[in-house]
Amino acid sequence: MLTSSIFGRDMFDDFLGFPFYDGKDLKKIEKKLYGGRDKNLMKTDVKEQERSYELEMDLPGFEKDDVKVSLENGYLTVSAEKEEGEEKESGKYIRRERCFGKCQRTFYVGEEVGQEDIKGAFKHGILKLSIPKKEQKPAVEEKRYIAIEG
Repeated sequence: MLTSSIFGRDMFDDFLGFPFYDGKDLKKIEKKLYGGRDKNLMKTDVKEQERSYELEMDLPGFEKDDVKVSLENGYLTVSAEKEEGEEKESGKYIRRERCFGKCQRTFYVGEEVGQEDIKGAFKHGILKLSIPKKEQKPAVEEKRYIAIEG
């Protein structure tokens, strides 16, 4: 089972839906950080196959060396960081639409999956990961009844 969160939003959806919270302050902060483009970052498709989950993530403008994938305590984290290029002294920017910085997305893949099990490739700004399905142990044991005599 894969579940995700991006920029920590999913954890607080219920809280932020509280009637007295309008979310305007949070939107202002996000716009300053990502220029209103945060919804276009790290678009991901997850396809369930017979023996694995296939994850495809768009990371346009990033190079292979900018992308890091880690696995810790059952959580797969994909992070990408792009530093701002040095400005040439001969001119100044009139308009800048390309964003720089760091973005990160986390998926829960289960503690049964190991680092060596996950296969990845990065080509043309698309990260492809193959995460094998592992058999999960039943969380709840069967109820066993005790015979009562008498």
